[in-house]
Amino acid sequence: MTDISENQEKVLFFDKDTAERIAEEIGTPFYVYDEKGIRNAVRNLKQAFSGIEFKEYFAVKACPNPYILKLLQEEGVGVDCSSLTELMMSEACGFYGDSIMFSSNVTPAEDFELARKLDAIINLDDITHIGFLEKHGGLPDRICLRYNPGGDFKISGAIMGAPGEAKYGMTREQIIESILILKSKGVKTFGLHSFLASNMLGNKYWETLSGVLLDLAADIKTETGTDISFINLSGGIGIPYKPADKPVDIYKTASSVINKIDSVCGKNNLVRPAVKAELGRYITGPYGVLVARVIHKKNIYREYVGLDACAANLMRPAMYGSYHHITVLGKEKAPKIKVYDVTGGLCENNDKFAIERELPEIEIGDLVAIHDAGAHGFAMGYNYNGKLRSAEVLLKEDGSFKLIRRAEKPSDYFATFDFPGAEIKL
Repeated sequence: MTDISENQEKVLFFDKDTAERIAEEIGTPFYVYDEKGIRNAVRNLKQAFSGIEFKEYFAVKACPNPYILKLLQEEGVGVDCSSLTELMMSEACGFYGDSIMFSSNVTPAEDFELARKLDAIINLDDITHIGFLEKHGGLPDRICLRYNPGGDFKISGAIMGAPGEAKYGMTREQIIESILILKSKGVKTFGLHSFLASNMLGNKYWETLSGVLLDLAADIKTETGTDISFINLSGGIGIPYKPADKPVDIYKTASSVINKIDSVCGKNNLVRPAVKAELGRYITGPYGVLVARVIHKKNIYREYVGLDACAANLMRPAMYGSYHHITVLGKEKAPKIKVYDVTGGLCENNDKFAIERELPEIEIGDLVAIHDAGAHGFAMGYNYNGKLRSAEVLLKEDGSFKLIRRAEKPSDYFATFDFPGAEIKL
C-alpha cells in the first residue's frame, strides 16, 4: 500500500540552518519541540472554554519530559498520569492535589499509594478497584469513575470507535453500583470520565461524548441522588497529520460542549458540571519534529532512503501505518520528482517512515524533518536491536535552543546488566 503524499507542503517552525546548528552540537537524530506553539495551543484551549469551569490535564504519556511539564505548568495546566514513574516525574515538577489526574488500569498497589500520597484525583477503571484502592492508599473524598458504554460509538450515524472491544472502564450498572458503594464509604464528590475514540478531526466528538456522560449523570441523579461535579472528556481530539487535513476548530468544539451541557442539565435539572480534559496529542503533537540525517541510499526494486533514525525513535508508522509528513530541509520548494521508501536500520521490514512517498531528489547527508511527532513519538521509543533513544531539544521563543534530554549512550543500554565474568568495553 502506498502513501504518496499530496503536493502541499507543511510549514515547519524552524529552518535548515537551525537544524544544522543543533545537529552540529548534539548530533542526529533528535526531537525538537516548539515552545511558542505549545504555549499557544494551551492558551487557545483555555480561551475556548472560558465560558465554563475548565481544566486541562496534559497526558504525560504523550510527551514525558519534565521541561515540557514545567512549561505547561506555567500555563496553568495539570497532568494526567497513568503510572508510577509518571506520578514521580509530576511530583518532581511540583504537581500536587487537584493538579494531578491519575487515570490508570491494571494498577499496581504502589501506583495507587503514591497517587493517594499526592492527593491526586483518582480515575477508577473498574469496580473491583474500590476495595484494592481502599487497601492500598485508602479512599479519597472525591473520585472519578471511567465509563464504557459498550457497543459502537457513533457520530451522526457513522461509527467512530468500538468501546465494547476496549479493556477500559465500567458498564452503566457498575458505575451506579460503584457510586452507592463509595458513598457508603464516605466519598462525597464524583466525576465521570470516558474515552471513546482517538485522533478525531471533526468538531462534534466532544459534544457527542459530553452528551453520553451527561445522560449517565442524569441516571445517576435519579437512581442514587448524587450530583456529578465534573465530566472528564479525556483526549481524542486529533491533529492534521496530512497537509490536506483540516484542524479541529477548538472554539466551535468548546461552544458545542457548553451548549450541550446547558441543554441536558436544564432538561434534567442537573447541577452544571465542570469540564476536565486530558489532551496530549493536541497540545504537543504538531509542535514536535524528529530530525534525522540521510546516511544511505539503495536502489533495487524500489528506491530507498536510509536514515540514522528508525522505528525505535518513532514507531507510529511501523505500528499503525500512520502518515507523518516529511520535509527535506533546504528543499521545501524543490519539485517532488522522486518516489522513495524512507527507512531506518532495524531488522524489521516495517521500519519505514514512508512508503512510495513523492519527495524531492534526496542526497546522502540531507536532513529530513518528520512532522507531527511531538506526541507518542519519543515516548513510545524502545531499544530493539540495541538501538538508542535520541536527544530532545526545546526551541525557545527567542530562537535559542535547550537540550532537554541527552541522547542515550551504549553505557545506558548496558547499565542494568550485572553479568559476572563478562566485560563490555564502552
